[in-house]
Amino acid sequence: MNLMAPTAPAVTPAESVIPDWLHSCMIVPEVASPDPAEISQTDRRLICEAFEFAYQLHKGQNRKSGEPYISHPVAVAGLLRELGGSAVMIAAGFLHDVVEDTEVTAEEIEARFGPEVRQMVEGVTKLSKFKFSSKTERQAENFRRMFLAMAKDIRVIVVKLADRLHNMRTLQYMSSDKQRQIALETREIFAPLANRLGIGRFKWELEDLAFKYIEPDYYRLIQELVAEKRVDREKRLENAIEILQLRLEQIGITNAEISGRPKHLYSIYQKMQRQQKQFEEIFDIAAVRILTPTKDECYRALAIVHDAYRPIPGRFKDYIGLPKPNRYQSLHTGVIGPTGRPLEVQIRTQDMHYIAEYGIAAHWKYKETGSSNTQLTGVEEKFTWLRQLLDWQKDLKDAQEYLEHIRDDLFEDEVYVFTPLGDVLSLRRGSTPIDFAYRIHTEVGKHCAGAKVNSRMVSLDTELKNGDIVEIITQKNSHPSLDWLNFAKTAGARNRIRQWYKRSHQEENIARGREMLEKKLGKNGLEALLKSEQMQAVAERCNYHRVEDLLAGLGYGEVTLNTVVNRIGEANKAKEPVSTAAPESEIANLLLSSPPQQDAKSSHACPIAGVEGLLYHLAGCCNPIPGEAIIGVVTRMRGITIHQQGCPNVDRIEGDRLIPVSWKGANSETKRAPTYTVQVQIEAIDRVGVLKDILSHLTDHCINVRNAQVNTGAGKPAIIDLGMDICNLQQFERICNQIKKMSDILHIRRLGPIE
Repeated sequence: MNLMAPTAPAVTPAESVIPDWLHSCMIVPEVASPDPAEISQTDRRLICEAFEFAYQLHKGQNRKSGEPYISHPVAVAGLLRELGGSAVMIAAGFLHDVVEDTEVTAEEIEARFGPEVRQMVEGVTKLSKFKFSSKTERQAENFRRMFLAMAKDIRVIVVKLADRLHNMRTLQYMSSDKQRQIALETREIFAPLANRLGIGRFKWELEDLAFKYIEPDYYRLIQELVAEKRVDREKRLENAIEILQLRLEQIGITNAEISGRPKHLYSIYQKMQRQQKQFEEIFDIAAVRILTPTKDECYRALAIVHDAYRPIPGRFKDYIGLPKPNRYQSLHTGVIGPTGRPLEVQIRTQDMHYIAEYGIAAHWKYKETGSSNTQLTGVEEKFTWLRQLLDWQKDLKDAQEYLEHIRDDLFEDEVYVFTPLGDVLSLRRGSTPIDFAYRIHTEVGKHCAGAKVNSRMVSLDTELKNGDIVEIITQKNSHPSLDWLNFAKTAGARNRIRQWYKRSHQEENIARGREMLEKKLGKNGLEALLKSEQMQAVAERCNYHRVEDLLAGLGYGEVTLNTVVNRIGEANKAKEPVSTAAPESEIANLLLSSPPQQDAKSSHACPIAGVEGLLYHLAGCCNPIPGEAIIGVVTRMRGITIHQQGCPNVDRIEGDRLIPVSWKGANSETKRAPTYTVQVQIEAIDRVGVLKDILSHLTDHCINVRNAQVNTGAGKPAIIDLGMDICNLQQFERICNQIKKMSDILHIRRLGPIE
């Protein structure tokens, strides 16, 4: 192929995977193109060069199906073309895998195709490395990076969606485990993203394909049932369409397009699950769609529909007057059709239909100049949820909170409410005036003193409904209350309330953090340590600018005591003298001597493999429990000390004093299994009965409480110290996660051992 001009290429082995639209880019400009879109000579050259470059790099590579690998980037580029993507996007579609799968660098991509193509290819390559089914912290970080990539150029995620859609179309060639993993990720992450970007074409297909591999039995069942009822359904739709077409023509709407649209399989399955109904009880598995030339004719058509058929109360939704955050607009109504069965009718203009199908692709604001005009600013007014998400994530350090906020902004049902000036805000369903206030501005939320809904005073825990007009009453001396956490629904509002509490109680949190370190490390030398350069380095390693900030974070529970102590140990490791090794004869004496009296744990059979018949005890510095990796240390007077692996005190011990040990039956949770007292501190909203609720929760899970102490203060959260008897690490983590889910719980953290 001549890369300098858009002339016809020589026939290559890839000819079989070159679609007609790509041929149209390769012919001379004078020849009419089957593509109605105008293609400039520069764009033709870019598309041709990207295809040829990708073909040469992927030559010899095959997919799991046995097809040439180039068929995948060609399909991705074709999907982007269908969305109306520019030549730059189509080129990125061809090249999206070359950096990951070949020796080509991002710098070479930029040198050949420009900075825009490089930015998109690099962005898609980074997104391809994210695994969204891993631990909470890693998953949250992957989300952060994904949305930052979207902020730099939102087209990156569109290219990634096209890549994912074609991979889902060919998923049958993967192993069953891989199929399920990819399908779950698609349903939970990429289908909601496609929905948020308004790309209905991608969203529905991604959901149906994921459904096929996650619930294959249900998928086949619904597919067969839909096929069986197809003839009857089409007859009913044809009858309804004929009646509506005639009625519309009678009032002068002669150019409306009316068609039947079967519901997607996954949406039918969702409705069956949500309403607990069998397939035979789901009547509206198809809808009639009316496309009119103007918005005015949409409302006239709605009147005709309601005149021809009896409307079903509560089934009308006006998404034209109140568009969804992804800019979707349409009138939805439910009526009783000609055969007495429910019928869903959607009414929109051609332009609205294009937006419903292509979403953000209908709003491209980018200039194809290769300049820096690829920022979010071009679409931020139409996709404010992305800007809000990027703004909120700056302050959300806690991974669980951040994931909750992601779920709020991407996956939850929404309610639409008005400001007094008539602006529309979308909030998570179940939101209250507090959520509304913080969505307006942090200062409005912070000084909220009351609220009016539809001109009537309401309590701050009132649940907002669609169409409510909300007015927030503020006072200069008002401030957040921790009680708000009981009814604030959005993660953004909850985070701002907690942030205010942390800042307003900074000195108390610092004092509490200092006290926790004092109990762990002792008073001697603590002040000097806190003022040392080593402690400043520890603070920075924990992502704090100052030692005071680290202490406040420790006191509030933002960072754990074990993390801080481990960091201090790492900082001191190089400076502290190494203990001398125990003589080999001392280890021999331990092994040859008769078994001495064990500690309390020895009333059961020895739970630790490697110390049978020896005196041993659990280290007080790290207090290990079954399920945690452990190591034994030979001491001079107290036998074997059992530490957690990674304990900073172990790092200073010479290797010949260390012996390998492990827990026996670490997963056992039977009544006879030995237990280990673990001390936790819970920070909760101070109300009557909160301790009782926590203890009841522990009782339900058969957890014995060794001790409990509550400290309260006016306007402060309750601090509850609990000693729990735990079988193993898995049980401890499980019960902590259960306690965290209680609405009144602010934080829970593990403390040092009981003295």
